[in-house]
Amino acid sequence: MARAFAEIAFTGAVRAEQTRQGSAASYARFLDPAADRGDSLTAREADFIAARDGFFQATVSETGWPYVQFRGGPAGFLKVLDEKTVAYADFRGNRQYLSVGNLKGDDRVSLILVDYPNRRRLKVWGHARIVERDDDPALVDSLHDAAYRAKPERAVVITLAAFDWNCPQHIPQRFTVEELETVLAPLKEELQRLEAENAALRAGAEAAAEKVG
Repeated sequence: MARAFAEIAFTGAVRAEQTRQGSAASYARFLDPAADRGDSLTAREADFIAARDGFFQATVSETGWPYVQFRGGPAGFLKVLDEKTVAYADFRGNRQYLSVGNLKGDDRVSLILVDYPNRRRLKVWGHARIVERDDDPALVDSLHDAAYRAKPERAVVITLAAFDWNCPQHIPQRFTVEELETVLAPLKEELQRLEAENAALRAGAEAAAEKVG
């Protein structure tokens, strides 16, 4: 955990609860002014983000209610523009515009990206800027994979405030169909080899039986 994340996450109420529960001392070092802020993405985070085909996004409404939405697309649709910026093309959906409306009232946003097969999780906090397609079509097009059949309406550009690699404990191990194909491919090849071997042995046994007969 880095100082930038701790400064946002460890509010007065949170620190009070940590004190009550006996964990305040172990987390105090993350609030030390001399600690690394850790608010710039490295190659590790960039590679992780590029491999994801979805993430959970949280925004806050003007009445204070949190709203969490799953955003999905082709792997890598959330782009790392630089060490402080990520962005994605926002596709046309059910036209409720809950996240867009929330972000125009309060630009704070939180993302959770999960790698289920390897049980890894990255949390990102930042400030989002909505860029409509009519205002910057080049930007929106640069974030959209033309091979993906969806219509991008806008770009969501997020300036990083903090990130944290979350504990893998309790993350279930799950696989998409594509991920399963990768895992099962060697087993399928071995099964085909064994089937061919069995067929050859069976044919040999039948030929030998005919000679004896």
